Amino acid sequence: MFEQLGLIGCGLMGGSFALAMKKAGLVQRVVGYSKSPSTTERARQLGVIDVEAPSALLAAAGADIVLLAVPVAATEATLKAIKHLVTPQMLVMDVGSTKADVVKAARSALQGQLGSFVPAHPITGREVSGVEHADASLYHGRQVILTPTERTLTAQLRRAEELWTQLGARVSSMSPESHDAAFAAVSHLPHMLAFAMLSSINAQPNANELLALAGPGFRDFTRIAASDPKMWRDILRANRDEVLAQSRLFKQALQGLEDAMQADSDQPLEDLITLASHTRAHWRMGAQRGHKDA
Repeated sequence: MFEQLGLIGCGLMGGSFALAMKKAGLVQRVVGYSKSPSTTERARQLGVIDVEAPSALLAAAGADIVLLAVPVAATEATLKAIKHLVTPQMLVMDVGSTKADVVKAARSALQGQLGSFVPAHPITGREVSGVEHADASLYHGRQVILTPTERTLTAQLRRAEELWTQLGARVSSMSPESHDAAFAAVSHLPHMLAFAMLSSINAQPNANELLALAGPGFRDFTRIAASDPKMWRDILRANRDEVLAQSRLFKQALQGLEDAMQADSDQPLEDLITLASHTRAHWRMGAQRGHKDA
């Protein structure tokens, strides 16, 4: 049980975390802050937070757990704002989708207080954003990956593992670098491809006519293109090197399909499609994890 959660960022992810902690009976009071005062007020009206704070510092004041649910680019400034209140007894976490940059920001901002920080990435989310969409069940049954630093206190890492587990998540650990390399492949590049797909259609003079003809396959493939633009701008820039490496591999695979389409035989193209179809048919979300290389 935590006495007070200091929630910095009262949107979908932060709001859902607060509601999940409340539903599980893990926190007595939630003090929240968002850059937009109207968001903070709305979070209180919806019962996501109990008290509005006028700053990140005051949201963290008196808290024994602090969650940063802010854009990854804002991590360092936010941690600097609360640095003087962070103690070895306080658990500080984030929910950012990239981790090497977050860890670098935490090292710079927290310095001697770095041991309290446990970087976290819940593998969940929605295309919609905002506290109005906060859901206490958002993290239930989902993976949460922790990427502790070399100075993260063992006690705080264990508290983070126990907390996410009590919220119904499946918890594992990776190094920040391994995390970013993996998610460049399975999350960040797919988003970039969805953005590129819509961009390629928008660039055509008959874009509206094409979109009017699109069906379920197009809907499913491009669903993630509706994600928050500013958040994904930050993610793609933060993990640029890894995403570009995956993009090069994708271009090679696309070239392979194009070459097979132009081959004299049908077999090369069928073989490539068969391999992709088999891989997708046997894939299960969250399966075969549990390694710890942190």
